[in-house]
Amino acid sequence: MTLPVEFLDDLKRRRDAVFAGGGADKIEQRHAKGMLTARERLDTLFQEGTFQEIGTHARHSARFFGMEGKDLPADGVVVGTGYVGGRLVASFSQDFTVAAGTLGKMHAKKIVAVMEAAVKLGAPIVAFKDSGGARIQEGVDALSGYGNVFYQNVLLSGVVPQIAVICGPCAGGAAYSPALMDFVIMTRKNAYMFITGPEVIKAVTGKAVTMEEVGGADMHAAVSGNVHFLAEDDADAIRIVQRLLSFLPSNNTEDPPHHPGPAISLAEDEEMRHLIPDDGSKPMDVRAVIERLVDPGEFLEVHRSFAENLIVGLGRIEGMVVGIVANQPAVRSGALDMDASDKGARFIRFCNTFNIPLVTLVDVPGFLPGIEQERGGIIRHGAKLLFAYASSTVPKITMILRKAYGGSYLAMCSQEMGADFVFAWPTAEIAVMGAEGAIKILYNRELKAAEDPKAMAAELARNYRAEFASPYLSAGAGYITDVIDPAITRSTIALSLRKAVSKREFRPPKKHGNIPL
Repeated sequence: MTLPVEFLDDLKRRRDAVFAGGGADKIEQRHAKGMLTARERLDTLFQEGTFQEIGTHARHSARFFGMEGKDLPADGVVVGTGYVGGRLVASFSQDFTVAAGTLGKMHAKKIVAVMEAAVKLGAPIVAFKDSGGARIQEGVDALSGYGNVFYQNVLLSGVVPQIAVICGPCAGGAAYSPALMDFVIMTRKNAYMFITGPEVIKAVTGKAVTMEEVGGADMHAAVSGNVHFLAEDDADAIRIVQRLLSFLPSNNTEDPPHHPGPAISLAEDEEMRHLIPDDGSKPMDVRAVIERLVDPGEFLEVHRSFAENLIVGLGRIEGMVVGIVANQPAVRSGALDMDASDKGARFIRFCNTFNIPLVTLVDVPGFLPGIEQERGGIIRHGAKLLFAYASSTVPKITMILRKAYGGSYLAMCSQEMGADFVFAWPTAEIAVMGAEGAIKILYNRELKAAEDPKAMAAELARNYRAEFASPYLSAGAGYITDVIDPAITRSTIALSLRKAVSKREFRPPKKHGNIPL
């Protein structure tokens, strides 16, 4: 029996109606703003022909106030699975051309369905956020829908990577879903994210603020820290998603996509020696060290614009995927503050969750002093960094480049905090505090009485570094694996990674630790 043609015609008509979204005019409005539609975003993300949709013909219930007789194609959200770089990925994309992409009961049900599929299939999930928020007509059912989505975000956390792309409005309660995900990418134009917008803020506080000040991409990337990556437009955001996925395992039971070669290059890199300033008090740009440490073009910095005194990112060293955490002396002398502690702790915990080894580059003078930091809770924030490192069971390799003073030495993954290998350059200084501060405390009276206090202080500082801060003292006490020539930094870390990749570490059974949030 041949399928009657009218069935095929009806199928085509229905699919065409769904794929048309909110209509040609609304699609053109998207394009005029330089934006892609919900389906175009998925077509760009996935390899051609691999996307399979879930719930194509889903419909909202007509019982909701003001919704009678309204047709909402796909209920304003496109969900499904496909392949990115040959690996399975789940995704949902809110369609602003249909009821402004607002979330109702069926809309949320579709999102939850694809999130559940992501767990069952062990696949990362990518969420394109472009929505006017809760669908007012559906009342508490819309709020319930958000609750269901948030709950799934938490269930997926630590099981599969979750990536949010803010490419349109994301206001009110809708902003909490991306905040619960692992990475947030936001386009510079046409996108904003906030709990209360400018009009509400003005009504409540009397203060006039702009949309950019309260919810713009640059603000979230540099000030609030809610956004990990800035994108110029939708296409750029999708390129970032694809590159980010290239460093991540599909789920927490897999290793990252390592690409180790048959042999490790043991060649010396003399240029690494020349990166060290002659004057130890001058800052060193740690990005130059990272560039020489990782494979060419294999570093993706995360949170680049936020807490710039600490650099975090994903890279490869001789093909091995690593998470890199590095003090940046070029900003605030590399001192740790509240934001840097939060940034580092969050990234470290992500890497540990998804079996990504950690490489820590240390050049830190301490925690940033100041009444703002103390009153803001630097103790609590700094403790997050300690907690994150100590609770991580992935391979941990620490390289002390120069300064490592006081509690910040421990907070940057010392041996006592669980580092498997700790190496140091000959320029490293490991002590309770810097030489200048120590001399003022220890020799205050002598300096006041000296004929040339400046010369005396300089001499005492030299002696202090040699007698109390030398890396050889720490190595002699067994706190450091070895003191190495900077020229063999890359080969040393590469060898250590290969040896530690099979690491197994068991902890006391417990539900979970209580991180000082």
